[in-house]
Amino acid sequence: MSHLSNGVLLDLIENQRFGVEYQPIVNVKTDEVVAYEALSRFYDALGNPIRPDLVYSSLHDNPLSLYQVEYAQKCLQLQHMPNADQVFVNLDQDAFYACGGEVSENPILKAIQRLGKGRVVVELIENSEISDALMSLSMIETFSNLGIETALDDLCNPKSMLSVAVMQLVEWIKLDKHVLKMQDEVSYMIFVSKIIDFAHATGKRVILEGVETERDLVFAKCIGVDFVQGFFYREGFIRF
Repeated sequence: MSHLSNGVLLDLIENQRFGVEYQPIVNVKTDEVVAYEALSRFYDALGNPIRPDLVYSSLHDNPLSLYQVEYAQKCLQLQHMPNADQVFVNLDQDAFYACGGEVSENPILKAIQRLGKGRVVVELIENSEISDALMSLSMIETFSNLGIETALDDLCNPKSMLSVAVMQLVEWIKLDKHVLKMQDEVSYMIFVSKIIDFAHATGKRVILEGVETERDLVFAKCIGVDFVQGFFYREGFIRF
């Protein structure tokens, strides 16, 4: 993955060229907005958007800078969160542990407790590293002890691993938009249907991401997910 130049990254951090968009999460049966996901946004000095994945891939080379940006983003997302039942926030595992010290004193955790008002769901992202799954398990235990729900994000993304232990412990499962691309692959969809069955049998709620068209919404209803989100509901976006 490409990285930003040091100059652009330094300018972004020093001037906090951050923003947030809140994407609605919609009940497929009632078409009601039940929650929002806070999406990080970044800009250059001219106000042009910078892809978040480029920012975070660049920041992973410097854990303290990664933590600094993640903390600032979480504060922004929590301070402006819509008046909804719940708000989903992504939390990078490396950033969460980068500040060191006791986990109970972690400023990101304290911000969630202080500003979240019991309405925050923390999304954990796993990739191909075993260490990410181990950090996810530790974070889930920490949040669970504080009554904070967690979600496993990007499940079924071709670049992610599947940790059964993590999947068992979270309250929410978010299916990656890749599922929509693979909907005509019979064997793949058998796997997806079993994940949905497992989630429902164990009291979890399932969200399908990447819904952009009426056809996507019909597909979501057919496979039995509980909620959807995506650009199909762009009019529900709130920006800061």
